Amino acid sequence: MLIRPTDALLVIDPQNDFCEGGSLAVAGGAGIMPLINRLADQFPRVVLTQDWHTPDQISFASNHPGAAPFTEIEVAYGRQMLWPDHCIQGSPGADFHPDVAPTVQKALAVIRKGYNPAVDSYSGFFENDHCTPTGLAGLLRDLGVTRVFLAGLAFDYCVRFTAEDAVREGFEAVVISDASRAIAPQTEAAARDSVRALGVSEVGATALLG
Repeated sequence: MLIRPTDALLVIDPQNDFCEGGSLAVAGGAGIMPLINRLADQFPRVVLTQDWHTPDQISFASNHPGAAPFTEIEVAYGRQMLWPDHCIQGSPGADFHPDVAPTVQKALAVIRKGYNPAVDSYSGFFENDHCTPTGLAGLLRDLGVTRVFLAGLAFDYCVRFTAEDAVREGFEAVVISDASRAIAPQTEAAARDSVRALGVSEVGATALLG
């Protein structure tokens, strides 16, 4: 697949807490970082997203007495999954994984999300209320980007919702399947069905690396 001058690579949340040893570790998360670096070398523009929570984040189970992680509650903007505390601002868990440092160095911008304690944020484009923008869409348009490729963590949440919002914002979206990992098989299957229904494509990294 030919990479165009109007393409961008979006690297979603390649952070320590989502990798082995982190508080919300995704199996195989650290293992995709070298591949992400190789991919970043191919793209004219690279943008990262970074989960950036406060300790009182509404999606942390610890802030809801008696609640357990990986259960759902009703909040002002709808259903919200509860998570273990993760990616707290300034913590080592919120830092980018050291193995992705070359990609971080190349990135034109880092979009921090989830910093509003009252609203979680999966998508790189919008908070979970689906109406508060992060500024990513405007940045990409100003850069002349028309198609985005997505890699990172986790496929079934932040990668999925970023890809779906990319399409809704008028961009072509392509998920690099082997440069992403999912939290769970069940949600991975549901995410794959959802992104395909919106016209998101999937491709393997070899198609881009030659």
